[in-house]
Amino acid sequence: MADQGDWSCDANDAVQLSVIQPGEQKPATLDIFHPQFTYPIFGDDEQIFGYKGLIIRLRFAAHDLRTHVHISYDEKFKAVGDAAATDLNKTLRDWVPEFAFAHLPEYENAVQKDENAKDFTPPGKLVHSYQSKERNYEIWAGSLADSAVRNLLARAQIFVPFFIEAGTPLVLDDPEWTLERWTVYFVYEKITPPTPTASQFSFVGYSTTYRWWFYPEQKGEKGVIQNGTFPYPEEIRFSTLPSRLRIAQFLILPPHQGSGHGSQLYNTIHKATIADDTVIELTVEDPNEAFDVLRDSADYHTLYPELIKQKININPNPYPAEAGKRRPRHVPTATLIPTQKLTEIRSQYKIAPTQFAHILEMFLLNQIPHPKRAAGGANMARLLTKKHKADDENERRYYWWRMLLKQRLYKRSRDILIQLDLPERIQKLDETASNVEEGYEALLTVFGAREKGKATAAPPPADSTPETDDSVRPDTHTMRPKRKYAVEDDEDEDEDEAERSEAAKRPKM
Repeated sequence: MADQGDWSCDANDAVQLSVIQPGEQKPATLDIFHPQFTYPIFGDDEQIFGYKGLIIRLRFAAHDLRTHVHISYDEKFKAVGDAAATDLNKTLRDWVPEFAFAHLPEYENAVQKDENAKDFTPPGKLVHSYQSKERNYEIWAGSLADSAVRNLLARAQIFVPFFIEAGTPLVLDDPEWTLERWTVYFVYEKITPPTPTASQFSFVGYSTTYRWWFYPEQKGEKGVIQNGTFPYPEEIRFSTLPSRLRIAQFLILPPHQGSGHGSQLYNTIHKATIADDTVIELTVEDPNEAFDVLRDSADYHTLYPELIKQKININPNPYPAEAGKRRPRHVPTATLIPTQKLTEIRSQYKIAPTQFAHILEMFLLNQIPHPKRAAGGANMARLLTKKHKADDENERRYYWWRMLLKQRLYKRSRDILIQLDLPERIQKLDETASNVEEGYEALLTVFGAREKGKATAAPPPADSTPETDDSVRPDTHTMRPKRKYAVEDDEDEDEDEAERSEAAKRPKM
């Protein structure tokens, strides 16, 4: 018997995804691509046993994603005892609808002669139109309570296990009040129909968002017991309640990546968030590194004009003049940056606090001349010696910028850091701050090149994503605090043990 290893193949190579449209005689292929992941379907090893020359073709009609599965192979392993070839039809039926297993001629005939294709429009309503590389695109949005939106999403979700790591398809048979929480955005290209009966729409990608109820702060109001009727006489709808909006699934198909569609989709969702008075802020559910870069880029370019307009910068001289030689150890954050004004900007643009902190840190770093930063060759030894007493005000800004960054990182991972001895704690925090700063510098370089037209509108691929993780090395816990705190100057390092014990309760750099 042949070695069983000879009968295993890579599932990512065996699965072939394609988008098709009607042609002159039979459907023509627009794009062919392979999945990034197959472990949800075929196991962690992403291997398929029992076939040679295996090709699993999943075809999707360009306009409505009508799906078809076609499996071909050169040889199939003959079962020996418990060893048998993977039952591909059974495995795929958990992920692909039953109608996708129709005979190939039947499927091709349905796509080629679809009488409804020429009148097809994406479900929902048109919310944004744009051009990229001289091609026209549209973004449509609709509630998941709309059956047409649900039907199209059910087909689009087949891409989830292939491209969204740890992604889970949405349950589409929930009660209507739950479905109303969800809005689905579809990205389509407007194309010239290849035949008189073909559609002018070709699927590019989609995103799902849902409302997460937000409990508003009650300022100065006391609870009042009322004799109201039960049940409540008026129907309560999620769309009228204060909420956070959360992006769940977000996908642009591989053939369309690198053309700015992700940024267009994210910005469309963000603008809808700002326009909705019932939404408090926009958040993201478990973003990967590539999406983090996309989000940082979009938010940075959105906030940049406002931060420039408001003249946001670090105060290089936070100590009061009357302090004299004996300067206070604690510098309130509000004396370094205008915290109240920044809170107003964040609320206006409805960006989550942690994300806003990232964008603000990048912006403030970029306001410091490059030669005065570590990446530009700044004299770090001199900076560590002079600190806030540096002669150049931009060197002082850079010193305070690092203090603000370390403050934020410390608060995020305080529970981890306080378990370390003070020297190791300081070392870990400094290493993390340097890693984050390097990530910011890489992103600022990408943003600057993009502004000058030297880069595309899309973020770099995942394998070249700048490192911006706020993790304490070698821990994997992230360090992203949610509130602002006072910065403690680290000038007096000869404090006694009692002062050290007390200082451990506060951010100390």
